[in-house]
Amino acid sequence: MGRYYSIDLRERAVAAYRGGESCRDVGARFCIAPSTVVKWASLEDRTGSLKPGRCGGHRPVLLEAQRDWIIARLKETSHLTLHRLARELAARGVSVSHDTVWRFLRAEGLSFKKNAVRA
Repeated sequence: MGRYYSIDLRERAVAAYRGGESCRDVGARFCIAPSTVVKWASLEDRTGSLKPGRCGGHRPVLLEAQRDWIIARLKETSHLTLHRLARELAARGVSVSHDTVWRFLRAEGLSFKKNAVRA
């Protein structure tokens, strides 16, 4: 995983940029992208600090609140497709892609295979 640039580097780059150097010159001198210099200056204008934001972490499971309904729906109708299940969730007010549904089912340990023998 990448790391943040140091606060010292951020301060020196933004100071040079605010001192009149172009973002390209500052970027070349500090071996960073010119857009990074502009973004850091904008960050300092917005927040008053050059401290980086949070990095990484886990996203909340979007379908956790619908878990019981999804499991009941699959037991009720075992021939649902991922796309149809995503459409039914959208009708319930939960707009997610079929990929989100698939990842949720995989994390729950639920198989979602269609098999002509079981049909």
